[in-house]
Amino acid sequence: MELRHLRYFSAVAENQGFSRTARALHVSQSAISEQISDLEREIGTALLIRERHKIRLTPQGEVFLAEAKKVLEDAARAVDLTQRAGRGEIGTLRIGFFNGGTGSLVPKLIRDFRRKHPGVRVTVTDMVPTQQAKALAEGALDIGFTRPLDPEYEQQLRTELLYMDPLVAVVPRHHRLARSVVDLRSLACERFVLVSRETSSALFDKIIAACSQAGFSPQIVSTASVWSSVVLLVEAGEGIAILPSNLQQRGKSGLAFCPLRPPGASIELVLAWSPAREGPLQTAFLQLAREARKRLRHDDRGD
Repeated sequence: MELRHLRYFSAVAENQGFSRTARALHVSQSAISEQISDLEREIGTALLIRERHKIRLTPQGEVFLAEAKKVLEDAARAVDLTQRAGRGEIGTLRIGFFNGGTGSLVPKLIRDFRRKHPGVRVTVTDMVPTQQAKALAEGALDIGFTRPLDPEYEQQLRTELLYMDPLVAVVPRHHRLARSVVDLRSLACERFVLVSRETSSALFDKIIAACSQAGFSPQIVSTASVWSSVVLLVEAGEGIAILPSNLQQRGKSGLAFCPLRPPGASIELVLAWSPAREGPLQTAFLQLAREARKRLRHDDRGD
């Protein structure tokens, strides 16, 4: 039994005859009659009472018609939903981000995407960069706002730069270095609290490299898995920290966030996804992010 059998039978019942159905469907009357006969043989019972000028449904035909209409409606709905999914109008988009690394751009992108794609369910999960890469590779996430990838994921995943975030020194407000600009070399004798490498290898390595270029290796006394814990340790007098500048918007009054000299030390925020798993929803979100990035760069230039 195929869908065309159900369509022909429903049309014959609606038109109450083979000739009118043949004209409506642009199919020969004999072909429709043959399909209905095949359907009755397969089911094992008569569905129609064939009279000279019209047809009537048998009682069992009435039952079959009601069920056939349900099947046809479900098939039409399946086609419609599939086509809408193919156009990126419905479905679920799973986005990963990490607390303290997204600034104001990421929430705006998610809001804009939801507004433009109201039929899409968007889930947002707080996940550190190292976990995001694994989740993207395994298909647990569709899009990630994260740091540059570890080498093991560079072949599986693709990234695009959203923006560069300058690094700043984070010190207690009454610290001797709590001034507008801090020379990185002046931190050589300080105790450091860092975000752990297991959480964000890109940020950890960037800080180590910046200190190395300044001529010293940082004395690391403590690490933490998230930036808020790093800030807490700095507040407690455990040491000083280097963090992305966007965090100063969330900083506490007892701390100073000081630009570094020489300038140039910064960390990337990237958009990451699996090209092997890219579908219409990822493509739509990536396009939105690219447009936002262009506007951001345009604004930065002051054009």
